[in-house]
Amino acid sequence: MLVPALLAVTFHEVAHGYAAERCGDPTARLLGRLTINPLRHLDPIGTLALLLLGFGWARAVPINPGNLRRVRQDMILVSLAGPGANLILAIFCALCLRWGMALTGANPVDSHALSFGEPISLMAAFGLYINIILALFNLLPIPPLDGGRVLLSVLPIKLADKLRRVEPFGLLLIVFLVFGTSLWQAFFAPLVLRIVALLAGPHAEFVLRTVQQLFGG
Repeated sequence: MLVPALLAVTFHEVAHGYAAERCGDPTARLLGRLTINPLRHLDPIGTLALLLLGFGWARAVPINPGNLRRVRQDMILVSLAGPGANLILAIFCALCLRWGMALTGANPVDSHALSFGEPISLMAAFGLYINIILALFNLLPIPPLDGGRVLLSVLPIKLADKLRRVEPFGLLLIVFLVFGTSLWQAFFAPLVLRIVALLAGPHAEFVLRTVQQLFGG
C-alpha cells in the first residue's frame, strides 16, 4: 500500500506546484516543494487516513495567487492539476496492472515471472483505486479541496467571498458528508467502481478483491 499511496499524494502536490510555476508563481519551487521526495509533502494525519480509510491528503503546496498572471483562470488550472495528475497515475497503474497480470498468467511455472508480476499487480491494483479516490475526492466543491478552489474561481466575487468563509470548517464538513450521510454509498462508491471497471477492464474484480484484503475485508 505504501508505495502507490505515497506516489499518489506526492504527484498530486507536485502537479499543483508545477502548474503554479508555469502560471508565474515560483513559490513551491523556492520552498523546495517541486520534488518527488514524499517526505517534503506528507501530512501525518492525512497519510494515516489514506492508509486506514482509503482517502487522505498531503501538506498543501503553497501558492501565492498574487504571482499568477491571470489569477482566477490560473487558479482553476492549478487546482485541477492535482486531480489530473491522479487520473494520469490511475491510467498508468491500469497499464501496469495489465502487464503484471500478463506476467503472472503467461507461464505459471516461471518463478521469475511470478515473483516479478505479482507485486506489480498488487501495487498497481491499489494504485489504480487510490488515485481514482483522490481525484474524485479532491474534486468535491468544498474549500479547501481542489473542487472548492475551482468553484471560488468561477463564482462571482461576492458569492466567492461568502463561500470562502466556509473554508476553516471545510474539513469538518467533508468528514460529515462522507461518514454522516449516504453520499459515499449513494454516489461516490458507485462512481469509483465504474471508473475502476473502465480502466481495469477484465481485472476490475482483482482490484476490488485486493483493496478489500488490504483494508481487512
